Amino acid sequence: MNESLVIDVTVIEARLKHPTIFNAFDQLDGGDAILLHNDHDPKPLYYQLLGERGNCFSWAYKQSGPEIWEVEIRKNVPGKQAETLGEIASKDLRKAEVFKKMGLDFCCGGKKSLEDACKEKGLDLTEVKAALENVSHTQSTKPSYDFSTWPLSFLSDYIVNVHHAYVNQNMPLLLDLSQKVAGHHRASNPELKQVYDKVDEMFCELKIHLKKEENILFPYIKQLENAKGSAVPRAFASVRQPVSVMEHDHDIVGDLAKEIRTITNNYSLPANACNSYALLYKKLEEFEDDLHVHIHLENNILFPKAIEMENAL
Repeated sequence: MNESLVIDVTVIEARLKHPTIFNAFDQLDGGDAILLHNDHDPKPLYYQLLGERGNCFSWAYKQSGPEIWEVEIRKNVPGKQAETLGEIASKDLRKAEVFKKMGLDFCCGGKKSLEDACKEKGLDLTEVKAALENVSHTQSTKPSYDFSTWPLSFLSDYIVNVHHAYVNQNMPLLLDLSQKVAGHHRASNPELKQVYDKVDEMFCELKIHLKKEENILFPYIKQLENAKGSAVPRAFASVRQPVSVMEHDHDIVGDLAKEIRTITNNYSLPANACNSYALLYKKLEEFEDDLHVHIHLENNILFPKAIEMENAL
């Protein structure tokens, strides 16, 4: 394994930035890496690389702003690709609870390997694996579904009827409740205004996002599934294009949820909290839990299977 090639993106002409990085990545041997140095988060590059090259690399932040961003992009060794957080959760959703407790992002960050994710968080890989193994031998009282075996049309409908419905029912309530609590308590708890602003931003983002999925992407995925090997009228050059847009939206909403958790100190209630205050924090935490599963089903199961199905046509 060679030392990482360093690319200072800040000194490259704008139109040549991505072509230069793609060219460098294509010349890497499996296991080798490039280290990007930039003045902003290069996350759009992640989606472009994922869309055009597939899930054949790891993406690890070495420095995350606010002025300098450094990202290591390592090409996977063919045939030796480690199982990702998303793949682990797809096989047994109970293991997502382990990831949640340990602060490992299995939904938006689900394409990272367990080893890379633990390294980023400073967690002991052996301890995490032991916790995951323990879950495998534990009986669950909750119903368990093997989502990875469901037809994509059925999974799409499940997401709409369960998770989209949950968002549509609860976001107006959260918006109203956060506004009410902020109005009564922000003098002594000024962070509540930030909570309201983040909830409002999340609501606006999700309203548009759900419509794009229900009216454009999901119907196209159903067309792919019903094609049974025949040609499909293409709404896009590839399903990878809308998928990358949806995954970018997921990142935005996921980051907003993380910010709310940080602002509220993990939903810790202050001494002066009233019943509405307590209800707000309870509903926010429930919403975040549902969001994690919602994004996981799309990022780690529905979208990869749709890409695989399209490639087979």
